[in-house]
Amino acid sequence: MTVEQKKLRVGVLGCGPISQAGHFEACSKASNAELYAICDSADELRSRMQAIWQPTVAYADYQQMLDDENVDAVIIATADAFHIQLAMMAINAGKHVLCEKPLGITIDECEELVEVVNKTDRLFQLEHMKRFDGGIQAARDFIQTEMGQLVAYKGWYCDNSQRYLTINAVQPQVILSDSKRKPKIAPKADLQQYNLLSHGSHLLDTAMHLAGDITEIESHYLKRAGHQCWLMSVAFADGTLGQLDLTLGVHMDWHEGFQIYGENGSVVGKTYNPWFYKSSDVEIFSKATGNFTRPLAADGQFYRRQLEAFADSILNETPIIRAATLEEGLRTVRTMVAIQESTRTGKSVRVADARGSV
Repeated sequence: MTVEQKKLRVGVLGCGPISQAGHFEACSKASNAELYAICDSADELRSRMQAIWQPTVAYADYQQMLDDENVDAVIIATADAFHIQLAMMAINAGKHVLCEKPLGITIDECEELVEVVNKTDRLFQLEHMKRFDGGIQAARDFIQTEMGQLVAYKGWYCDNSQRYLTINAVQPQVILSDSKRKPKIAPKADLQQYNLLSHGSHLLDTAMHLAGDITEIESHYLKRAGHQCWLMSVAFADGTLGQLDLTLGVHMDWHEGFQIYGENGSVVGKTYNPWFYKSSDVEIFSKATGNFTRPLAADGQFYRRQLEAFADSILNETPIIRAATLEEGLRTVRTMVAIQESTRTGKSVRVADARGSV
């Protein structure tokens, strides 16, 4: 007779596109977690998601879900402007939190959340699912164990003009609701801010996950011919130099990846549209062996891998491995604020001096 494995009982807040495309499936398929509850104030949307995914309970009121003693952890999958407030509510209710990126919009609110979480024993993890891409994991492992000193990092994230046709082909049909709770200011009212938060956070997190914290940044921004483009020169904490390219609407295939040059080798990576759930193609050259290696990382649902790592940390009281921490989420927000300041002033900005909002 086998002992049934304990599973983390998860409540998902927000039944919108990101939950439908990623989180509900991740909770349903995870080996050590279950979709125990869903919550959304839009009645018709919540009812349809309840019928499709069949959680144990469904709530219209977030506080009622937090009051449910059977909910161990909450996935926050709402508009960016609500992340901090909703995360604080969950932490204060004694729940562990897995929060969609970005952490927040202002540095002050993110710092306040850090203070609140650090006074508890609750686990807070940020939803940067690309860290669970096997190719990116192989690149980081080489950097950490064999690369030696890094010299230069080049990273790019170029969303393509045909992305929505691709997504429509591979994602389930997303159901929307006019009754959803909306921020006072529409997220896409300022597309420069929206795209930096939505796409730039991925570019920055991958760069800092592989090469360390960014300490200084000079950003140039151009909006032209239907494109938005940020080209950035950065300095990392260990002295490594970097170049980052965030461009949206490129008329080509999805174009995302990195090149890293170091003391004992190099790494080149190509990352695919995330909804293909295809691991990055990575080529590693080792100076010690004189050989190229191309790790064959298993493809898979990165949201599921992320959730399983989160659940494992809670159930087995093990340290967070690979996942983005609360402090790393704060550093990403601070770096995005520095990008905005540099864009406005045309000058290089020290990330530590950045203040205000993205």
